[in-house]
Amino acid sequence: MSERRTLGLAIDSHAHCYDTDQFAPTASSGFDLLPNERGSAADYEAVLDAHSITHAVLVNPLGGYGTDNSHLLRTIARSEGRFKGIALLAEDADDATIGAMRDGGIVGIRFNLNFTTSPSLFGAAGNRALAIAREADWIVQIHYAGDALIPALSQLSGLGKIVIDHCGRPSVDAGLDQPGFAALLRLGKEGAAFIKLSAFFRLTNEGWPYHACDPYVEALVDSFTVDRCLWGSDWPFLRAGRRVDYGPQLSYLRRIIPDQHSREQILWHNPARLFGFDAVSRAAESAC
Repeated sequence: MSERRTLGLAIDSHAHCYDTDQFAPTASSGFDLLPNERGSAADYEAVLDAHSITHAVLVNPLGGYGTDNSHLLRTIARSEGRFKGIALLAEDADDATIGAMRDGGIVGIRFNLNFTTSPSLFGAAGNRALAIAREADWIVQIHYAGDALIPALSQLSGLGKIVIDHCGRPSVDAGLDQPGFAALLRLGKEGAAFIKLSAFFRLTNEGWPYHACDPYVEALVDSFTVDRCLWGSDWPFLRAGRRVDYGPQLSYLRRIIPDQHSREQILWHNPARLFGFDAVSRAAESAC
C-alpha cells in the first residue's frame, strides 16, 4: 500500500461552509451566527489540506442557510469531486428542486430534532421527506441531544441508510444508561445505522483530551462496530461557546482508536462507501 493511501485518503464526514459575501443568511435560518463562526469553502479546504484530509461531506447548516441549499450546491460543483452534501429539504420542495439536488451531489437530508425551525421528521411533512429519501436512495441524517431520539425511532424504522450525528450528544454526567443514549446503543446493535464520532467538544466542557467522552465513544464503537463508525470535525464549530480547533478533534480519534486499520475504516472505507466516493476508492485501490 502506498504512503499516500495510508496517510492521505480520508474523509471529514461533517462540516459546514459559508460564503456570506455572495450568499447571505436566509429567512429559514434556525439561529444567528457570530462573525467568527463563518468559514468559507476556501477557508475549509485550507484546513483540510493542512491535516491531509482529502474529501469531506458538507452539511447545509440550519444556522445561516436553513433550507436554502444553493450555496451548498455551488460549493459541491466547484470542488471537483472533493465534496458531497447533506441538505435540508424544504417542505414545499418540488420535483425539479429535488432532481437538482440529486444531480448536484446531495447524498442525504438532515433533521434537527431539537430545533422547531428544522424540517420536521414527523407528520405529513416528515412522511413526504422520508418517502423522497427512499426514492432518491438518500441518507437520513439525525441531529439531536438528550432523549429526542426516542420518539423518532418509529419513524426511522425500516430506513436503509441512517446516520446519527455527534455521538448522539449524550450528557456525559448522566451515565451510559440515560434513556436517549441507551436507545442509541440499541439502534447500533440492530445494524441499520451509522454513528458519527464527532463534535467531542459538544459533549464535555473539559476540553482536550476529552477524557469524559471515552466511555461513551467506546460504547458506541462496541454497539455500532468499527464498520459503522464515521469521523467528523463539525468545523467551523458553531455555537461552541469557547475556542475549538480542528487538530484536537482529529487527534481524539487517534487516541481513542489506536489501531491504524480501524482508523482507516472510520476515516476512509466507511464514509467512501456510504457517501458515494466509490470512484475515488476504486482509483485508490488500483494505485496501491
